[in-house]
Amino acid sequence: MIGGKFVIDAVAHAYNHLPSNWEDPVLGHAMVELAYHLAADPPDPRYAMSREDYLIDWQMDDVANFMFHESDIDVAIIHPLAIAAFKDGYSSVAKAIEGTSKWPNRFIGAYACVDPLRGADALRDMEEQAAAYKPLGLKLYPTSWDGKGPVSWRMDDPKLIYPLYEKAQKLGINTVAVHKAVPIGPFAVGDAYNPNDIENAANDFPDINFEIVHGGLAFMEETAWLLARFGNIAINMEIQNILVERRPRAFAEVLLGLCRVGGADMLERMYWGTGGTLVHNQPALEAFEAFEFPEDLLDSAGLFKPIRQITEQDKANILAGTFARLHDLDIPALKRGIEGDEFARAPGEPVKPPFSTLGQSNTEHTLYA
Repeated sequence: MIGGKFVIDAVAHAYNHLPSNWEDPVLGHAMVELAYHLAADPPDPRYAMSREDYLIDWQMDDVANFMFHESDIDVAIIHPLAIAAFKDGYSSVAKAIEGTSKWPNRFIGAYACVDPLRGADALRDMEEQAAAYKPLGLKLYPTSWDGKGPVSWRMDDPKLIYPLYEKAQKLGINTVAVHKAVPIGPFAVGDAYNPNDIENAANDFPDINFEIVHGGLAFMEETAWLLARFGNIAINMEIQNILVERRPRAFAEVLLGLCRVGGADMLERMYWGTGGTLVHNQPALEAFEAFEFPEDLLDSAGLFKPIRQITEQDKANILAGTFARLHDLDIPALKRGIEGDEFARAPGEPVKPPFSTLGQSNTEHTLYA
């Protein structure tokens, strides 16, 4: 907890950055470089990692220590990945199973993640993941790799994608998350990262909550109108955590931009996500706890009405309440579940120093060069 607020991290990854994991060397290299440069050069040098320490095959013991010993995150949701340019998808299903099995009260769930280009095999992948850990959602990427090059698709493709939504509903999955706004490689993606293709999907599947991951980092106007128009669209704030730590005014502009059409009520449709091992989690939590909208931005924010200052309740909702509401999670029960466990701290005890809990010295997992 931070400032008395429970923290649910809505997206944690256990990346395998190693070249031996690259199915496609161009895209694999580009993606790990993007990840590292997002993490590099934090304002507080204590939270900086060298390339050699960062670009590894992250093991779940270290992911758990990194998130729960070294930050105020209470519980997290694992997002395995199905990016075909990596042999294990980049963050494997096996690691999601390990995390939710070994620490079920900390890694309280995982999303299923499939490559839509696999067609019927993608549906079988969903079934297998549902049997393994009862997913809280389905995670998709709008660009895949067909063995020859990148292939982009739309969230409203009735032949390729709608069968995934239908299967999700049959499996009891009512959230579909899609990576938007941030292209994942140096190749043409067309309009794949524009969220406008969620419009028809949200309309055609009103019982599914559509989660725009990185929403607002690009295509702000489109995203703000979608939020205002569709009650079944929400924002996963992964990478925005980097902004609040390093560029708080830019973070304010993003949040206010997302509220521009629908007003401050749109804050109730946003929730905290960090990517787990993407960057160190603690500085962003501390920055968000202290965050306020600059008053000069409030003066011009809002298309139809002014936007009020962010409140402590807004922050509590973003850090846990909204995700819990949309996924039918009981926060008091989650709190009881972690009392006295291996990551619990005594009242007033600080988090452990950055990187002090990591044990990644095995060269099997640290071969990046």
